[in-house]
Amino acid sequence: MEIKHHALAGVVEFTPRVFGDARGAFFESFSERVMRDAGVDVNWVQDNQSRSMRGVLRGLHFQQPPYAQAKLVRVAQGRALDVVVDIRRESPTYGQHVAVELDATRYNMLYVPVGFAHGFAALEDDTLFLYKCSNYYQPSSEGGLLWNDPALNIRWQLTDPVISPKDQIQPLLKDLQSPF
Repeated sequence: MEIKHHALAGVVEFTPRVFGDARGAFFESFSERVMRDAGVDVNWVQDNQSRSMRGVLRGLHFQQPPYAQAKLVRVAQGRALDVVVDIRRESPTYGQHVAVELDATRYNMLYVPVGFAHGFAALEDDTLFLYKCSNYYQPSSEGGLLWNDPALNIRWQLTDPVISPKDQIQPLLKDLQSPF
């Protein structure tokens, strides 16, 4: 498995070796040993899945302590621009983001540590997005950032995104009282 540590401490991209032939393809989608050796030692407790049409933007979300979640995300069908924003107050990269294109044909995955807001934009119809989470979802613990905050300067690769009412009213980074 190819391992890439991104500029934001703790964010790791995994791209598995794919074995393909005329019948199709096979790859290892998760290995606790490989993850642990790359610095990702997490007890996964919940898997989630979403399906989105091209142009849907979901995020930027996080769970507040004590329900904070690390995530391992990938696309099983389609393509998505995955974005993580560092919201750890004492981090030298606070407010910075990393954007990674997740692609079902590359099978790449992104590890999102606790202390990051997360979102993605579906770049193809019927994008199937998979999340492995380190903690259970707790509605009262939801937090977020405004997806188009000018201070974040995220280039989402969409001209007219489809956004939920909840995601349209998230706070700006300057107004966020980060719990991390």
